[in-house]
Amino acid sequence: MRKELTLALFAAVVLAACKKDPDPSVGGGGGASGPTPYGLQVPSYFPPLPPTPDNELTEEGVELGRFLFYEERLSGDNTQSCGSCHAAPFSFTDNGTPFSTGIDGIEGDRNAMAPINLAWDLFYFWDGRSPTLESQALEPVVNPIEMHDTWPNAVSKLQADPAYEQLFLRAFGTTQIDSMLVAKALAQFMRTMVSSNAKYDRVLRGEEAFTPEEQQGFFLFQAEGGFPPDVPGGQGGADCFHCHSLGGAMFTDHQLHNNGLDSVFSDLGAGGVTGNPADMGRFKTPTLRNVALTAPYMHDGRFQTLEEVIDHYDSGGHPSPTIDAFMKFTTGGLQLTAQKKQQLLAFLNTLTDTEFINDPDFQDPGPPTLD
Repeated sequence: MRKELTLALFAAVVLAACKKDPDPSVGGGGGASGPTPYGLQVPSYFPPLPPTPDNELTEEGVELGRFLFYEERLSGDNTQSCGSCHAAPFSFTDNGTPFSTGIDGIEGDRNAMAPINLAWDLFYFWDGRSPTLESQALEPVVNPIEMHDTWPNAVSKLQADPAYEQLFLRAFGTTQIDSMLVAKALAQFMRTMVSSNAKYDRVLRGEEAFTPEEQQGFFLFQAEGGFPPDVPGGQGGADCFHCHSLGGAMFTDHQLHNNGLDSVFSDLGAGGVTGNPADMGRFKTPTLRNVALTAPYMHDGRFQTLEEVIDHYDSGGHPSPTIDAFMKFTTGGLQLTAQKKQQLLAFLNTLTDTEFINDPDFQDPGPPTLD
């Protein structure tokens, strides 16, 4: 059963699970000067990196977070880690499957999202229930259909490993491990998972050029759908840019939308969290970066290919009381030609960043060892 928590309830859970912050006088990073600031490099055309004053990036914190991301001892039977459902070849999604299977052999009911450029997101999970990466990181460990452990048990396994005591001392100035420090380290690592070297980026930097087909697909991506006179201002485009914003090259507006998947909802989305009728069927807009590697698509993995996704939007989607205002073509559809669909697909493939999925800094480092 999926945990759908209001933010108020979730805050109470976090407070109950976490101990007091470590004594800042202890020092970290193996010396009196404390941990080393992490110089995360981002392109000039990205938005400014949002500050995280309660959990600034450090070399030691990111290193610890990477170990924890691949740490199977965070699961109840010591067989699964975060990385088990976020595999590098699939842009850190789950091996092309609609749903992940937890340690008890129980299948979930939502598709694993790609952890790309998460530092700029405003909330996390498909339904947006977690306001920070730290709060998001706390959930999978205790979710009964995922890693199915308790935080006291998971922490005790880490505490028993001298290598982790050393890593936490370097990162946070204490050998006393708790759930919040684990979440902070995981969040630091995930914030470094920046994708910025797809062909699209190289075109922006003037290093490459789009093919004519890709260029036309780029136009269609940012062109209004429909045709005059029925649609004033219509450009015969694919209408993608409203939700998958080009601003800051993020390819998401970081918001929740009902994109016309259903007229009747089997998954309430954000509405299941807030209880607000206006939120029913609304889900987080995922980034389109590396979208060619993250099949299947949508929160429930219903579409196996990008062609199917394009066909859905071309159809206009299914009307419902909460359908987004940007889904303007539920009657008649976008009427994209086969050629336009192929051009759009060609552009979407320019968002594939193979450097990101092969980055050695994101791969499994193996178990931690004492220096």
